[in-house]
Amino acid sequence: MSKKKVQYIPEGSSVWQEKFINCMMKAGKKSVSRRIFNQAMHRLSEMGIKNPLDTFKKAIQIVMPHTEVKARRVGGSVYQIPIQVNPKRQLTLSIRWIIGACRGKKGKAMYEKLAQELLDASKETGAAFKKREDVHRMAIANKAFAHFARYNR
Repeated sequence: MSKKKVQYIPEGSSVWQEKFINCMMKAGKKSVSRRIFNQAMHRLSEMGIKNPLDTFKKAIQIVMPHTEVKARRVGGSVYQIPIQVNPKRQLTLSIRWIIGACRGKKGKAMYEKLAQELLDASKETGAAFKKREDVHRMAIANKAFAHFARYNR
C-alpha cells in the first residue's frame, strides 16, 4: 500500500494561492515568490480593493479558457481542432498566462506588475485576458474541423 501524500497549506492560504506562488517561483526561491505575492495583495488593498484575495480568485476564474485548439494530423494535413479544456489545465493555463503577462511588462517591480495584471484581469482587460480571448477566437474560427476530434492521436 502506498501512503497518501499530505498537502501542507500555510494558514490563511488556499490551494490556488499556493499553486500560483509555486508557478511564479524561480530557481527554488519560494520565499521570494511568496513575498512578491503578499506585496501584490498589499498593493491591491492600497489601490482601494477591499478584499484582494477575492480579486485574485476572480481574475483566475475570468482568465480560465473553456476551449482551446489542438493540432491533429488527419490524412496528411494538420488541422487545428477545438477541444474542451480539462479543469486542471484551465487553472494551469490561467496562472501561466497571468504570470507571463507580468513578466512581459518592463519598468516596474514584479509585485506592482502582478497587482496591476490581477486588477486588469478581474475587470476583463489586460494581456492575460486578451490571450484567453485569442484562444477562444481561434477555437471558434476552427469550429468547422470539430468533427476531426474523434480521431484521437
